[in-house]
Amino acid sequence: MGSQKISPQTNQKTLQDFFFQEKPLFLIPSSPSSSGNEELLSTISYCTFVFTFTDPSESPAQRDSKRLQLSRLIAMLKSSKKQVHEKVLDPLISMISANLFRPLPPPTNPSPISEFLDEEDPISIFSPLWSHLQIVYEILFRLVNTTETKTLKIYMNHSFLLNLLSLFQSEDPRERESLKNVYHKIYSKFVSERSAMRKSMTDVLLNYVFETEKHYGIAELLEIWGTIVNGFSVPLKEEHKLFLMRVLIPLHKTKGMQVYHRQLAYCVSQFVQKEPMLGGVVVRGILRYWPVTNCQKEILLIGELEDLVENLDPDQYRKLALPICTQITKCINSWNSQWFQVAERALYVWNNEQFYKMATTGTGEVLPVIVEGVEKNLKWHWSKSVRQLTESVKVVVEDIDPDLYAKVVINMEAKESVAHQEDMKRQKRWERIELAASKNQFVNSQRYMCVSH
Repeated sequence: MGSQKISPQTNQKTLQDFFFQEKPLFLIPSSPSSSGNEELLSTISYCTFVFTFTDPSESPAQRDSKRLQLSRLIAMLKSSKKQVHEKVLDPLISMISANLFRPLPPPTNPSPISEFLDEEDPISIFSPLWSHLQIVYEILFRLVNTTETKTLKIYMNHSFLLNLLSLFQSEDPRERESLKNVYHKIYSKFVSERSAMRKSMTDVLLNYVFETEKHYGIAELLEIWGTIVNGFSVPLKEEHKLFLMRVLIPLHKTKGMQVYHRQLAYCVSQFVQKEPMLGGVVVRGILRYWPVTNCQKEILLIGELEDLVENLDPDQYRKLALPICTQITKCINSWNSQWFQVAERALYVWNNEQFYKMATTGTGEVLPVIVEGVEKNLKWHWSKSVRQLTESVKVVVEDIDPDLYAKVVINMEAKESVAHQEDMKRQKRWERIELAASKNQFVNSQRYMCVSH
């Protein structure tokens, strides 16, 4: 085998034997008589062999040789001014499929992403295959970018697209980033496939929300969705509104929301900007899924609510002022020693001009809720910085309606006085019960002593 010359016509069996030689050469004939297509086909044939990077019989020299051939392949494709010939396209797509479509390894940590974000070791999630995969993704992106859609669709059918979509489960963020660019490019070119591609992505998101809550590529998928939603025409179609209500809003409830919240908030804001009346549906949905024991999620959602208020239709202010201000006030009254950041973030919302306008639309029912929250903070919050911020908010709130503010404070004091009196009565009742119980115990003990004598 060592004395044989490697030719472009080498069959698959001989190629595999060649790969497992101790010192593979991967030499590709480049004589003047070779045509461009023959060179391409020869290089593609070599690159079709897939290394696992886990098999001990694979030597680093063999892997590096394949990487060099992949680099040569992308260089040849870039240097060619013509589109890839159909004779080359079929084996090229087969080579790409062989390299990309593989069983993904089990996650390094079986827990949901949100549970180990802080302790995650970035090195451990980087795939050793990336030195090959990176170039394969470059080849695929160039192919999609430069080949006519009609020709591409012959080879990139629905099954191919589903296989691509499944790769978003890859733990390696570098692969997901490249995949995102390729998948979005295909979406932009394959106009007739867009509906099917949206449905496939929606199925992945629904499965994540309602079944597993385990998927590494939710942020990347939502980033693609952000550009898709941005291109929706107005008025929005009913199917698009259903996507907002059935998929995007429930995505706020998962444990791993922090990982993809930026992309999610962008998608949602695009809907509200296009049709501000959808703001009410979104706000009520977010409030319905408001976290109880996750301060980081609360901080993110406070920011999202603030952004939504800026895009709301002013006609909705009166309906939404009470539920929004009630939730913000609850956040202001976060007294747990680990949650003071929630209180600070909620207090900063009062710097937003649109939030202030909304809060003043339903003064009669909204202001009492806010005043109670402000006064409780000033009396009992342990954090000096929170109390200082609350003082600033008090000045703003009191200025809205000084008389109403004073009236609410008087009512609060009256309620507190009544509650204090009730506590005193309850305490005295317990004291009488305890005294009666102790007397009864003393009498019983005396009787026992008499009987025993």
